[in-house]
Amino acid sequence: MSSPWRLAKHAVLLELAIWRNLARWVARRPDAPAGALQFGYGRLTAPVLWLWIFGSFAEVVALELVLRSVDATWAEVVRIPLFVVGLWGALWMLGMASSFAVRRHLLLDDRVVVRSGPRFRLDVPLAAIVSCRVVEHEFEGIARTVHHEDGLLLVGPGNRTNVELTLDGPTALATHDGQRVADRVGLWADEPRELVRLLGARVPGAR
Repeated sequence: MSSPWRLAKHAVLLELAIWRNLARWVARRPDAPAGALQFGYGRLTAPVLWLWIFGSFAEVVALELVLRSVDATWAEVVRIPLFVVGLWGALWMLGMASSFAVRRHLLLDDRVVVRSGPRFRLDVPLAAIVSCRVVEHEFEGIARTVHHEDGLLLVGPGNRTNVELTLDGPTALATHDGQRVADRVGLWADEPRELVRLLGARVPGAR
């Protein structure tokens, strides 16, 4: 698949995921199977996201009021398109924020499902984990949530992770768009010590 088509495909899938997550959030239906332990990771970015959402909705209302007060034909012509675009943008951001609420990390019987935002998913088999610990990593990039280098795969909002999983050598890990090979995985959890404690209880020999 050529690069433009690949980008278009990802854009469409992202758009669908945003609205699906928003619908789940409104319906209070987390994207998690029965019996799964869920761990949040949105606390780090929530203040910025909600400030952005508030600003987006405030901008829509302010622009609507201004254009309604203008006694000119052009104002009425542009008012509805601007309102639609502005409302779409504000709801899109709300959908992004809702993704952190409905798509949490999952601890299942056989694997840890690491998530980030509307679509990213990484499956780490419990059988491949030899140790887990609370340790912070930071990586560079603007609005990046994934960093993969020298066998270390980091997944975290705000370019930070605080839990590290050490695997028993380079391991092919399934993601939402293919495989990635890593021997260490870093993720962000709002309650890192609790996640490490529960992981340690399920992984034989994990420290």
